Parts: sequence; C-alpha cells; structure tokens
Amino acid sequence: MFKKLIVIVALSFTMVGCASVKMADPAQDSQAKQFMSKADVAGVYIYRNESMGGAVKMDVSLDGKPLGQTAKKTYIYTEVQPGSHTVTSKAENTSEVTIDAVAGKLYYVWQEVKMGIMSARNKLSLVDEATGKTGVNECKLVAQ
Repeated sequence: MFKKLIVIVALSFTMVGCASVKMADPAQDSQAKQFMSKADVAGVYIYRNESMGGAVKMDVSLDGKPLGQTAKKTYIYTEVQPGSHTVTSKAENTSEVTIDAVAGKLYYVWQEVKMGIMSARNKLSLVDEATGKTGVNECKLVAQ
C-alpha cells in the first residue's frame, strides 16, 4: 500500500508542470531593467514575481488589446501615450487597474497570484517605484 502511495504522489508531481511563455532576448531584458523613461511616452511594467500558480499562464491586455501572457517570475514591458489606460489580466477571474499615464514616467503593475477554486486567480495593483523595481528585477522579460 505504501509503495502505491509513493507512485501516486510521484506521478502527481510529474503532471504538475510550469507554464512557459516565449522569453525575450537576455539583452532586451537587461535593457528594460535599466528603468529609463522616454520623454514623450510612459513606460509600463506588468510583473508576476511569484511562483504560486506556476502552471498557469495569465493573459494580459492593455486597453482591450492583447499584450501577451505571464508565467511565474516574468514581466511585460510596454510604452503608452499619455492619458488613461486600463491593464486587464485574465486567469480564473478578471482583474483591472487604470493608469493615468504621464509622459516620461514609469509605472509598475503587480500581478499578484491568488488561490482559486479551479485555477489560479489574480489581482492587479499599481505599486510604488521601489517595490516595482524590486519585483521586476526578480523576473525575466516576456517576448512580445
């Protein structure tokens, strides 16, 4: 009986994988982590620095247009025109955050992973610069 239990546990661990997304070139990741803003646009980092829910990809869009998907320890970087923009993330639930972008500024959106019923849930939060930079530095850039 004990041997059967070990086999079942071992098989369950092999079935639980990690979601993967296409990653950007390491040079692009390094460049994005310079945290340099352009004078005429705002930069937006959407990062997921947790391992929880690692087997789940989460769709991210900006103003209704797909940006890509996140997986554990990844981030997306994009630039937007000044004005109001909505970042949306879909997992078991949908979460949104609105950014009132100012040219020359950088914004950091944390995609927090939460426990769901059937799959992982998420919550988007606009965070301060120090928190955002730390979170982004724990992650790798997703290719767009």
